[in-house]
Amino acid sequence: MNKVLIIKLGHSETADPEISQTTSLGDVLRTTVILHHFKDAHVTWLVDAHAFPLLEGNPYIHRILSYDLSSVLQLKAEAFDIVVNFEKVPGLCALADSINAWKRYGFRFDAAAGEAKAYDGCERVFTLCKDPEVKKTHTESWQKLLMDIIGAPWTGQEYVLGYTPKAKPAFDVGFNHIVGPKWPTKAWPEIHWKQLETLLGGASVSWQKGLNNLYDYIEWIQSCRTLITSDSLGLHIALALRKPVVVLYGPTNANETYLYGRGAGLYPQGYDCLPCFSPTCHQEVHCLKTITPAQVAEAYRTLKTAAAAGATV
Repeated sequence: MNKVLIIKLGHSETADPEISQTTSLGDVLRTTVILHHFKDAHVTWLVDAHAFPLLEGNPYIHRILSYDLSSVLQLKAEAFDIVVNFEKVPGLCALADSINAWKRYGFRFDAAAGEAKAYDGCERVFTLCKDPEVKKTHTESWQKLLMDIIGAPWTGQEYVLGYTPKAKPAFDVGFNHIVGPKWPTKAWPEIHWKQLETLLGGASVSWQKGLNNLYDYIEWIQSCRTLITSDSLGLHIALALRKPVVVLYGPTNANETYLYGRGAGLYPQGYDCLPCFSPTCHQEVHCLKTITPAQVAEAYRTLKTAAAAGATV
């Protein structure tokens, strides 16, 4: 049995240039697609403590190590068959390179330049991080890119959420309407959400809950039969829970998320700047304002009809 180490804390997003101490929880969750390739291996995952609930109880992970000095020292003393490093933080790349292993995937450390570089198989993703124009126009999903990096075929592998929620579906629709401070440009206007609730008529609606506790947040999404959401952590949790989703895309590339045939994406029209990958907007009218509540309501009804018929969209 191969011994595999996955380094994915969420301090950098695999196919984005940004590095941050704000943990990207969604990026940790969508990385779990690679676990299908390592299902017969002994897997250790090094992760930021904030993302621990996303991995806890995962049947494909044998050890979850929270990132701290103790875990770093432990890993440097161990030996692995494979190290997969999806962090571009130079120090984490240096750590990955220093661990005894036969095979490495992902990002490595350039000792001369003191910066992250790509191993074979990761160069294309690294180009996406460095060239904004390429990132704007590429058409392959993030999930496929991750499988490409480890040299595995992409066959639509699902996310693998560790935590198993206990909630029963109680609401027809969940409004995942709040966005974090990192991406204010992902927000759909509050007045649009209120108008949408009116347009949905008899559907029972629940507004976003559980923001102060990741377990509670997962439970809230589980309580909703369908989620209407921005491109955010809630989207990825809903996909992991096999929920139908209506996604409001603005500054990000909609092609990057594979919706597994149970999602509908809505996009602003008439903006040459999109996707801008920017937390600030300089347009007179923010792009997401042009997506109307009527369009979202229609997308929800179409998705609901397809789900009832057992069809994909």
